[in-house]
Amino acid sequence: MSTIGFIGLGNMGGPMAINLVKAGHKVHGFDLSDAAMAAHEAEGGEKAASVADLAAAADVIVTMLPAGKHVRQIYEGEGGILDNAKPGTLMIDSSTIDVDSARAVSAAAEARGMKMVDAPVSGGVAGAAGGTLTFMVGGSAEAFEAAKTYLDIMGKTIVHAGDAGTGQAAKICNNMILGISMIAVSEAFVLAEKLGLDKQKLFDISSTASGQCWSLTSYCPVPGPLPSSPANRDYQPGFAAAMMLKDLKLAQEAANSAGAATPLGAEAAALYSLFCNTGGEAQDFSGIVKFLRGTS
Repeated sequence: MSTIGFIGLGNMGGPMAINLVKAGHKVHGFDLSDAAMAAHEAEGGEKAASVADLAAAADVIVTMLPAGKHVRQIYEGEGGILDNAKPGTLMIDSSTIDVDSARAVSAAAEARGMKMVDAPVSGGVAGAAGGTLTFMVGGSAEAFEAAKTYLDIMGKTIVHAGDAGTGQAAKICNNMILGISMIAVSEAFVLAEKLGLDKQKLFDISSTASGQCWSLTSYCPVPGPLPSSPANRDYQPGFAAAMMLKDLKLAQEAANSAGAATPLGAEAAALYSLFCNTGGEAQDFSGIVKFLRGTS
């Protein structure tokens, strides 16, 4: 049994932490939300009084935070994780952040004799609750092997992407594909409506033809063909459009920094920005079909 510190007990981090509790680990949780802390304690977790106390007590630290600035502050800031953790502590950051921040924090941790991986996730809230997440992991082979023990509890597919920062690179590349493909599938359904083609017929054809993709067959953006998709729940997320926009912006920042041409990624970011700015930010990202239809 390990003593684990878990910082960030929101929609994703909360159930991830509880899966570690259920596996028999002692999990000290910390979050700025009192409700999130209470939910953690109700499921058998322990409450940390501060980040410093959590870091000092932990063998392993997992973070799930909103953005790179939060990750850098909580690790590198005065009185933060690196100031208080023991040498040899394993650190797993599952936030989705920019590659440069991930590499900077990893280098700072290693300079203090600690092991760290960036391990962003795919799979949404359902995957976090069910322990079926996909983890894309960047870091040394030694750090990856140490982290895999804990990632296996929280996820189903664990992939070592390479050195520090490559986990974040994999996540933003994957979600750029997802954002672009969801727009393409949504446009096809809107066009089918205009042409008098039944949505079920389009689904039946494209799901077994060259248009097949995850956005169509696992997350269909129109109600009916796939009962499990958010389209059948009035586009309750799932994966909120605001989060998709965040990832698309990270992809564009990375593309600009690396000198990579991503014209479809840029257009996807622009469309999701318009969708969010017209009231769609809290809806599932598949709700972009309503924006394209002109009904959002």
